[in-house]
Amino acid sequence: MRKNENCREVVRDIDIVFNLAGRIGGIEFNKQMPGELFYDNLMMGTNLMEEARKNNVEKFISLGTMCSYPKFTPQPITEDDIWNGYPEEVTAAYGLAKKMQIVQSLAYKEQYDFNSITVFVTNLYGPNDNFDLQSSHVLPALIRKFHEAKENKTEFVEVWGSGKPKREFLYVDDLADACVYLLKYLDAETLYDKMKISHINIGYGEDLFIVELAEIIRSIVDFQGEIRYDSTKPDGTPRKLLDITRIKQLGWKPTITLQEGIKKSYEWYLENHCSVVN
Repeated sequence: MRKNENCREVVRDIDIVFNLAGRIGGIEFNKQMPGELFYDNLMMGTNLMEEARKNNVEKFISLGTMCSYPKFTPQPITEDDIWNGYPEEVTAAYGLAKKMQIVQSLAYKEQYDFNSITVFVTNLYGPNDNFDLQSSHVLPALIRKFHEAKENKTEFVEVWGSGKPKREFLYVDDLADACVYLLKYLDAETLYDKMKISHINIGYGEDLFIVELAEIIRSIVDFQGEIRYDSTKPDGTPRKLLDITRIKQLGWKPTITLQEGIKKSYEWYLENHCSVVN
């Protein structure tokens, strides 16, 4: 997706595009690869929207990230906060690359009347997640850590950071449902002209401490050992919670609880992945 010719083939004779392309990872991965993450994500978004515009795509929805929002932002985070500061430094390269989708979307609306929107999404999880401990996010990483500790009869599981940050998690099926739901509102007479929306938040609407998340996953995996927190490792942003008032005003809300979603994710891991990564 970083090459124009590939994007051109993808959108040929297509009416609607959901741009879910992205290169992502956890805190350590962002620390090691900021240049690659910036370039890859910028090119994926820019090239695909340009080729979609040239090929007369009718509706274009881009997947953004809450890492685009400023580091120190009032909670919960509203769409109006997007330009009010610099993102958290570790994930800034990735977050700013994704943020450029808003600029491109607004510019293309102004010059070409191109119909697009960027959805800013909270932390996702679910089937087909990344369980690689070097590049995964916290929820799938903890599922794997607790499972392996249980299987190996390890006395404790180590969790990065203090456990004090708060995070929000959205099951991937809820995101898919929200994006499809937005299609019927994505035209010039509603979101852009009436509500002045160039981007919109999609999240669960509630967050919890990493300590609480770890306890939930431990219970679901049925690990009986200790949890130890390594405070020498970075916590990242203290809190990340999206305000989902706008999309709820349109009539959408998430339906899959965190407990239910983690159970589904762990079942998928057991059936499809744990034998590969262990």
